[in-house]
Amino acid sequence: MKPVEEQLALIERGIVDLISREDLEKKLKNAYETGKPLKIKAGFDPTAPDLHLGHTVLLQKLRHFQILGHEINFLIGDFTGLIGDPTGKSETRPPLTADDVVRNAETYKEQVFKILDPEKTKVVFNSEWLGRLSSYDMIKLASQLTVARMLERDDFKKRFESNRPISIHEFLYPLIQGYDSVALEADVELGGTDQLFNLLMGRDLQRSKGQAPQVVLTMPLLEGLDGVNKMSKSLGNYIGVADSADDIYGKIMSISDDLMFRYYELLSDLSTSEIATLKQDMDSGKIHPKKVKSKLACELVSRFHDSESAQKAEKNFEQVFKERQLPDEIPEMEVQVDGEVIWLPKLLHEAGLVSSTSDARRMIKQNAVSVDGEKISNPQTDITAEGQLLLKVGKRRFCQVRFR
Repeated sequence: MKPVEEQLALIERGIVDLISREDLEKKLKNAYETGKPLKIKAGFDPTAPDLHLGHTVLLQKLRHFQILGHEINFLIGDFTGLIGDPTGKSETRPPLTADDVVRNAETYKEQVFKILDPEKTKVVFNSEWLGRLSSYDMIKLASQLTVARMLERDDFKKRFESNRPISIHEFLYPLIQGYDSVALEADVELGGTDQLFNLLMGRDLQRSKGQAPQVVLTMPLLEGLDGVNKMSKSLGNYIGVADSADDIYGKIMSISDDLMFRYYELLSDLSTSEIATLKQDMDSGKIHPKKVKSKLACELVSRFHDSESAQKAEKNFEQVFKERQLPDEIPEMEVQVDGEVIWLPKLLHEAGLVSSTSDARRMIKQNAVSVDGEKISNPQTDITAEGQLLLKVGKRRFCQVRFR
C-alpha cells in the first residue's frame, strides 16, 4: 500500500462530501500499518439494464480504491430493487419484478468489469442477508428511526408538504441500505450526493451495533452532454457504456471545452497533474482543444471497447465531419416487412438506431433523421419497403437496410 497522504490525494480527487477525513486517515493508517485492506462498499439497484457514464463516476472512484489495494464490495441490490429507491422521486417508484432484477444484475456485471478488475472485485447481493431477516428483525430495525428524522429527507419532505403519498415501505429503504453496511462491516461507503441521507444511516446503524462507523464519501452527479442537467437517459443527454465506439467518440467530441475537463477529472485515468498540463497547454494555444477532446474520447472508447475501435472511431469521425464522407464501415441488416410500407420509427428501432419508437419520434421531430440523405421531419412517415436505403440518425449512427 502507498503512504496515507498519497492515498488521500487519489481518493479525494473529484469528491463532494467526506465524513469524515479524520476517520478516513485513521482507517488508512491502520490499513497501511497492518497490511489489512479496507472494505469499500457501493450499492447499485439493478433498476435498468444499461449504465451510462454518469454511473461510472462512482465506479471510477471504486477503481481508485482498488488500485490502492483495498477490498471492493460491489453490492447489487437485488432485495432493495424490489422496493424501489425513493431518492429524488416525487412519487412512489414502481418496484421491479424478480425476473427484472436477475436480468439487469447480469447486465450490470458485464458492464462494470470494463472498469473494475473482476479478479479483485467481490460481487455481493443484499438478498443474502436481507432475505433472512424475520418480521421481528424488520420491526426491530424500524425502531431505530423516527418519522420526524425520515422527513428530514428533502424528497420526502416535499412529497409530504404537497400531500403526495409516501408508502411505508419507502421509509424502510434507507434503513435497509444502512443495514447492508452492518452486514458487510463496511469501512467506507460511496454514493452520489443524492444518497447522503442513506449513507449516513449506515454510520448510525453501525454505531448501534457496536461497529466502527463507516466513512461516507459522495461523488458529484455528472452533467450530461448539454452541460446543464445531470446525465439521464430520459433527457437524452447521456453516453451509454454499451453505446457503439462511434457514438461514444462522437458524443465526447460534441461537449463543450469546460465540460470536457469535468469529464477528465471524474472519468479519466490520467493523473491530476497530467490533466492540469493538458489544460494549461490548451489555454496557452500550445495544443488545440479538439486534440485534447479527442484524447479523452479515445481513452473512453478504449475502455468500453478497445484501442483498435478507438482508432477506427477517430478515423470515421474525421471522415464524416471534416471530409463529409460516409464512415468506412456501415452496419447492414435485412428487414422483413409484412406489407408494402413500414412506419419509419419502427424501422429505425428494428435497425438498432434508436432505443424505442418514442425515441425515434423524438429524433425525427429534432430533424436528426435522414433517409438516403433526405431529412425527415414527420414522425408519421411510412417508408416503401423495397430495395435498400441508407438510414442516418444524429451525426454518427448509420445503417444500410435491405428489404425482403
